[in-house]
Amino acid sequence: MQVWQDLAQVPDDLGSSVVTIGNFDGVHRGHQAVLGRVVGLARGDRRAAVALTFDPHPAQVHRPEQAPELLTGLDDRLELLAATGLDGVLLVRYTLDLAALTPEEFVTRYLVEGLRARTVVVGHDVRFGKSNSGTLATMVELGGRHGFEVVAVDDVGRLVPPGAGAGVRWSSSAARALLAEGDVAGAADVLGRPHRVRGVVVHGDARGRQLGYPTANLGEIRGMVPADGVYAGRLLRPSLPADHPDAVLPAAVSVGTNPTFDGVERRVEAYVLDRTDLDLYDEEVVLELVAHLRPTLRFDGVDPLVAQMRLDVERAREILGAPAA
Repeated sequence: MQVWQDLAQVPDDLGSSVVTIGNFDGVHRGHQAVLGRVVGLARGDRRAAVALTFDPHPAQVHRPEQAPELLTGLDDRLELLAATGLDGVLLVRYTLDLAALTPEEFVTRYLVEGLRARTVVVGHDVRFGKSNSGTLATMVELGGRHGFEVVAVDDVGRLVPPGAGAGVRWSSSAARALLAEGDVAGAADVLGRPHRVRGVVVHGDARGRQLGYPTANLGEIRGMVPADGVYAGRLLRPSLPADHPDAVLPAAVSVGTNPTFDGVERRVEAYVLDRTDLDLYDEEVVLELVAHLRPTLRFDGVDPLVAQMRLDVERAREILGAPAA
């Protein structure tokens, strides 16, 4: 998949395209349905399948104090978009000048002249242009004027969790709400995969090693950190080949402040099950969160803490299907 960060980078030989527009935070199952429609239409018409997305998120420009925590960092968003089969992504820098474009100015500049769109795939709730004044009806009208077809995709979703009694649309906000509660399994249902966070392993206080459970502490985390607690998950090492035996490792993940030791700094750290030989410092890793094990607790001393950690590891091993060393 090609990534263009400016209209000038769009190749002259792109030809006509099938395009969709969105922020695509998390590239959840609703996004995947829209993107799958884009790719399917493009393959059928022998056109390029393209997504137009924005960075930073518009909310971070218009109301930074209220902007949602993003599910994925930019690198992960692009990686997930590539996995849908798109041919290209136009990554547009979101600014107040961009936001001031009228719906027709936006469509003309980016969809018609920039990407040579012949089909535009959008949801029924699409909004674009100045003050979000452009709607689906606006897009259809502009399509008739500029020579592209508009395909509207229905909302998709299911019960989250199944059997809850109320339909929930697959959306970034639904995934955020579930993660804020520590419900990583529910978030995975919305996302279509376990939620991930990414960061470089930094030096901590080595307390885990002293307790017999050395942990990898993540710094500069990208991706939404779920509620404090202990999780079963996996530690992924993108720097290794996918078939390397240490590329994906079962882990118990802790999110919180280490209240037993009066900690104040919120940390994300992972213990790779049964491994004390790993040197991950300064390596970028990805933590995949599979299941919530328990909330963060304060223990009356080291012994009860270590006993609970032992139980956490065994529960994580069972959930992940990881054999004992």
